[in-house]
Amino acid sequence: MDFHIQQENGYKYVERGNGPVLLLLHGLFGALSNFEAVIKDFSSNFRVIIPLIPLYEKNNVSTTVSGLTAYVEEFAAFKGIENCTLIGNSLGGHIALVYALQNKEKVRALVLTGSSGLFESGMGSGFPRRSSYEYVRERVAYTFYSPEMATKELVDEVFGIVNDNFKTLRVLKIARSAQRHNMRDDIVSIHVPTLLIWGLNDNITPPRVAHEFHKLIPNTQLNFIDKCGHVPMMEHPQKFNRILKGFLEKHVEIV
Repeated sequence: MDFHIQQENGYKYVERGNGPVLLLLHGLFGALSNFEAVIKDFSSNFRVIIPLIPLYEKNNVSTTVSGLTAYVEEFAAFKGIENCTLIGNSLGGHIALVYALQNKEKVRALVLTGSSGLFESGMGSGFPRRSSYEYVRERVAYTFYSPEMATKELVDEVFGIVNDNFKTLRVLKIARSAQRHNMRDDIVSIHVPTLLIWGLNDNITPPRVAHEFHKLIPNTQLNFIDKCGHVPMMEHPQKFNRILKGFLEKHVEIV
């Protein structure tokens, strides 16, 4: 899919379709393209919006979960988003949780997939040998159940990030903030319908994390996808979208 990235008022984002808003939030090493299948399948009935969260840029955005959430709040205000379904992967799920708690009147439903907020191990043991392309390739593959998902394009992108000292410093600060920002005591206050779509073979936020979210958030639906790692919407897009479609049909009225 050819992504037309729009730039307005300092924001970069993709927007497709009309209808109820699906606000999609990518993870720490994620990108807009992670949600390609969601855009393709849902933009005929929904207004699908994906902000590019400025994780690696020189800017005034704080390298904390709270700071990144504030950025998303400012973006939502700029786009006039008053009511939305939030869909977050990994760090994006963590941001979605904080956003949902701080903007209860603006969130009609929540979808988490491989979300941090309770526990996450990072990409295995991190990137101590970041100058080794093969080592970075192994760490990227660790994200998925199927190693072939770690394409050269994806590995090249991560390799470039971890070998830039400024970007690496920001990544480490954000990752540490996510690990410190445990939401166990807070998420019991989330009462909107919440869907958990989890890879049964997720190494970064293992299945036990999904069960913990399911136990703590009052109104949740938990679905596992077998032979799937940390990024279900990329690794099994058809299964992911089928689960998401059923949830949205139940909880979000399409005008």
